[in-house]
Amino acid sequence: MHNNYYFLRHLSAELANRIIGFTLVSCFSQNKDELVIELNDGATSFFIKASLQPEFQCLSFPSSYNRAKKNSVDLFHPLVMNKVTGIRQFFNERSFAMLLENENTLVFKMHSARANIVWFAGERAQEIFRNNFHADLELRLNDLDRSIDWSYGNFLQHQSNLLSAYFTFGKPVWSYLNEHRFDELDPENKWRLLQEALTCLEKPGYYLLEKEGTFVFSLLPSSNTVKTFTDPINAINEFFISRVSSAAFQKEKLHLLAHVHGKLKQGESFLEKTSQKLRALEGDDHFKQWADLIMANLNKIGPGLENIDVENFYDDLRPIAIKLRKELSPQKNAEVFYRKAKNQAIEISSLKESIQRKENEMQQLGDWRSALQIAADVSSLKRISVILLKQTPDKQVKQSLPYHEFEFKGFKIWVGKNAGANDTLTLKYSFKEDLWLHAKDVAGSHVLLKFQAGKPFPKDVIERAAGLAAYYSKRKNESLCPVAVTPKKFVRKRKGDPAGAVVVEREEVLLVQPQP
Repeated sequence: MHNNYYFLRHLSAELANRIIGFTLVSCFSQNKDELVIELNDGATSFFIKASLQPEFQCLSFPSSYNRAKKNSVDLFHPLVMNKVTGIRQFFNERSFAMLLENENTLVFKMHSARANIVWFAGERAQEIFRNNFHADLELRLNDLDRSIDWSYGNFLQHQSNLLSAYFTFGKPVWSYLNEHRFDELDPENKWRLLQEALTCLEKPGYYLLEKEGTFVFSLLPSSNTVKTFTDPINAINEFFISRVSSAAFQKEKLHLLAHVHGKLKQGESFLEKTSQKLRALEGDDHFKQWADLIMANLNKIGPGLENIDVENFYDDLRPIAIKLRKELSPQKNAEVFYRKAKNQAIEISSLKESIQRKENEMQQLGDWRSALQIAADVSSLKRISVILLKQTPDKQVKQSLPYHEFEFKGFKIWVGKNAGANDTLTLKYSFKEDLWLHAKDVAGSHVLLKFQAGKPFPKDVIERAAGLAAYYSKRKNESLCPVAVTPKKFVRKRKGDPAGAVVVEREEVLLVQPQP
């Protein structure tokens, strides 16, 4: 009810007692939708702060206000050094005016989200504070007063549309009446209850209520009352501070909850993908089987073979084809497969450790989420916020990496961010089995297509990586771009070469369209 007609009527009366005779010495804004007015009587200053944000509109009267040296704009210039001659409350209207010398008037129009401050010279509007509400320039001072027929006869006549008949009540008053079962009463008792409510509004206390985690201003008593005031200015100041502090608390709480929720969602995705990869690796022991089968059939394998067919004693002696490297002996081929099986076992162990760490992290995140949900004060939020900030935010982790990551059909594609990052990516983040790609004969990003044990690179995946290499190069705007493709083991850097420059010993060239 802080913008309700009945409160503004009491507020404007108190302002008349305090500021008539004062001079308006400055009127400025240094925050969007916030206007500050300073009045002075030669000895003391009186400040009016109109906070008219779309989500919350309220007047307050700070005892002091330090104006910033920068980003501060003076407004309503012709009113400066005009003396306050009176305060006018418009009848049945959520607006009041500060009357100034030279027939100037500054109207405080407290119409919720359309609240505004309007300067009138005589009867006509000259300037508005919130310039997006152009219709306020068409206002006329004497049209702001409105009338209500408070007779019992009019009350009986408008039983079906009392909300329109008594438009000054607003939602808070009607909520108060409905809490007292207004709709269930007969007309005579409705009238009696309505008169009791009017009495409270005419000679109110000023109540600060707390409802559903936020502060509410009221002229009507309630079981949710936190504080009671007798002075309207003290009351609205306390409400403004409490409401802004509460809003800041809720905003920070929601921000932290969203952060934790995002981390939990990321963790769930990580666990799902990592567990899926772990199951695939645990169910695939073909490298060890191939090595065992080779060793069991050494007498059947001659030198220089590229393929052998043997009976698989792991699968009811069904025949199986094993691809060999012809330049290696059977024993060396078996060693290669045993090494890959060992690497696979190491990867399985690493994945299990990663899953355990992530599960522990998510347990901690769940505890923080529970603590945030019940947090009731700023100090509780700060304790949790400090803990969360100790962890490196995801964005910082991504910024510290030398590459942008893309994924296509389960394969990771890493694209260097710049020349220095290209060197780091190629020399420190790659393995010899990775595919290395780069647009031919122009500057561009190094691209790595990451190797996965037991999975050959599909043609369309290579083409996708080549499209990225083309896009992140000087040929990005060409219709077709040649891209060099080679295993990373054929890429090396010579001492003294500039950042990003490498030597490619063997390559194939693909012609692709640049694609982000």
